[in-house]
Amino acid sequence: MIRLSHDGAVGVVTLSHPPHNLIGADFIDRYCTAQEDAVAAGARAILVRSDLRHFCAGADVKALGPDDGTASDPAAVLDRLESIPVPTVAAVHGAVLGGGFELALACDMIVAAESAQVGAVEVTLGLVPLLGAIQRLVARAGPARAREITMLGRRYRPAELERLGVVNLVVNDDELEDASLSLARQLAAGPTVALGVIKRVVNIAVNEGTRAADEALSDELAAMWASNDVRRGTEAMFTGGPGTAVFEGN
Repeated sequence: MIRLSHDGAVGVVTLSHPPHNLIGADFIDRYCTAQEDAVAAGARAILVRSDLRHFCAGADVKALGPDDGTASDPAAVLDRLESIPVPTVAAVHGAVLGGGFELALACDMIVAAESAQVGAVEVTLGLVPLLGAIQRLVARAGPARAREITMLGRRYRPAELERLGVVNLVVNDDELEDASLSLARQLAAGPTVALGVIKRVVNIAVNEGTRAADEALSDELAAMWASNDVRRGTEAMFTGGPGTAVFEGN
């Protein structure tokens, strides 16, 4: 259902639940666990991908209901995903619908194949997005676009969502694997402690506002200043010039 492998310092979480990676409570639990296991194994970035025709076509409607974990306690799921301390990248293709779109939105960056069909389509079933799409679309594209995308239930091409700030990068279909892995490798080679600070401060700003992020920043900076990567970065600046540091993630 969910596989975890490693490409150097990148944890690769592969969705493999035929035929369409439909989401249920067990799927979500395994998905979160795979990311947590990747971090525990030393991953400094995570790439989420699918080895099926589609990234994820949404929820398993037959299993979905008020007693399903993905519906009854979405905050717990989102808290687990938001607590992942390293950068996460979603590589999406094919159908990226409903809950599949939400899995992508819960990642820090989204790389999309240009032919993908992406949408928050829950309204067509009389539902609302259950795993954070509404609020994450507000954060990425603003309230007007979040209303449009979730209320109309349309399918979008990635190029349009890139223009709205929802998708970070759109590539040719045959370039998706290389482009997304390259981005994840770049993040994994970065100063992991500093990237974690950026991720947490962004989350605080989105969830609690700029003032709360300002107040949290001083505490977050303590971890960065204590990291060995700060020393490596500053030493490299004077010896080889900016951008020559080799970070080790500690």
